[in-house]
Amino acid sequence: MEQIHLRKGNILQNTGTMAYRNLLKTIHNPERLMDVVVIPIVFMLMFSQLFGGAISGNVKSYLAIIVPGILMQGILSSAAGSGSQIREDLDTGVFDRFKSLPMANIAPLAGQLFADILRLIICTICSLGTGFLIGYRPEGGVGAVFLAAFLAIVSGWAISWIFALLGLVLTSTTLLQSFSMIVSMVMAFLSSAFVPINTLPKWLQTVANINPVTHMIAAIRSLLDKGIWGKEDWFCLIVCVGIVLIFAPLTVIAYNKKN
Repeated sequence: MEQIHLRKGNILQNTGTMAYRNLLKTIHNPERLMDVVVIPIVFMLMFSQLFGGAISGNVKSYLAIIVPGILMQGILSSAAGSGSQIREDLDTGVFDRFKSLPMANIAPLAGQLFADILRLIICTICSLGTGFLIGYRPEGGVGAVFLAAFLAIVSGWAISWIFALLGLVLTSTTLLQSFSMIVSMVMAFLSSAFVPINTLPKWLQTVANINPVTHMIAAIRSLLDKGIWGKEDWFCLIVCVGIVLIFAPLTVIAYNKKN
């Protein structure tokens, strides 16, 4: 068994060790990656082929709409997985074991959240990669693709703090998974992810326009289509920073109460 050495008080080193531990869990349990791999690929293929002709006239034209939408849906699903893994570690008593080790108290939580960046990167690669394979060619260029991927990953990491808090507050893994799935699906479908907003009924247009996922998709779509980092992108980035500033302290407080 691998030896893991920890020194109390060295937060960065301890967080890195815990992040490495979570990466090892992912490597030895590939099913943890199923939601970030299977969902983007299957949904991209299914939605583009089923609805491309009906919504945009052909599949190729629809890809400009669906690729950013599926990317954001996958990011939401990946972020939700953070809370589930934290809840699982609490239920199995792993966090109780960590309390007896000479390590910074916050390291297990921080390690989980930083390791989740890998899940977000994989989800982004699968989403954009599948889109490219079936014919999507963003007009913004290669640089815009990397900026869009960066914004998607930052958005997912910010949202993961919300789900991490839910993982600490809710007492059932099953309840958390069900709630996370419902929230992710509702937020994705009641947005501009799959259809143009102007095709929706008036009351749904209002809901979609105030849905933050719509603004995130619009920012990513603008980057991919035009290659321009505009006001929408800055707005989303600022919102992501705001989410972390609000939910990170709340998550740490909830985590400390558990410990």
